[in-house]
Amino acid sequence: MADIVHVHAETPQPRRIGQVADALRAGRVIAYPTDSSYGLACAMGDKNAIDRIRQMRGFGRDHFFTLVCRDLSEISTYAKVENTSFRLLKAATPGAYTFVLPASKVVPNWLAHPKRKTIGIRVPAHPVARAIAEAMDEPIMSVTAQLPDAEIPLSEAFDVREAFDKQLDIIVDGGATGVEPTTVVDLTTAVPQILRPGKGSAEALGLDPVDA
Repeated sequence: MADIVHVHAETPQPRRIGQVADALRAGRVIAYPTDSSYGLACAMGDKNAIDRIRQMRGFGRDHFFTLVCRDLSEISTYAKVENTSFRLLKAATPGAYTFVLPASKVVPNWLAHPKRKTIGIRVPAHPVARAIAEAMDEPIMSVTAQLPDAEIPLSEAFDVREAFDKQLDIIVDGGATGVEPTTVVDLTTAVPQILRPGKGSAEALGLDPVDA
């Protein structure tokens, strides 16, 4: 049975966040709240934990994880950011966006898209998600908390426990979230393209929502 760690949604307690970070470093798999829905996460590069999450979600190896970063400066370590992309990222982070960027040499080959050599990166606005990333001192690997046959993601810690209980080590309960996914923006092209419309506003990025 997964342990429940209750944290304040707006001012998460550092000691409890530290416990979660220690668990991630020890190879544990967690569920945690984000500004879109609950997510499933593990430490970056932990292949055993990654395989566990793939099994939980019913993913094949062609589905890639998102790197959840603590701030804009951390993005530039793991992705190649051109000046035009930097301005857009600065305007949109933190927020409910996932950005597809060229992976830097720091990113292992198995983590980047094998053909495009890209990586999905986000800086969430949710205080709990950001606190976990900050405590880790490196990005965490994350996917949406959603059952394989479900149409919408999970938005309550109770529902996460019902869905995944024994497959998880820790559920970080930071209260209810929404269910609308992040807006996915491709920054590898000359003109940014919205690959998936979601919670993040296209207008806020200066993009046309009609093209989403």
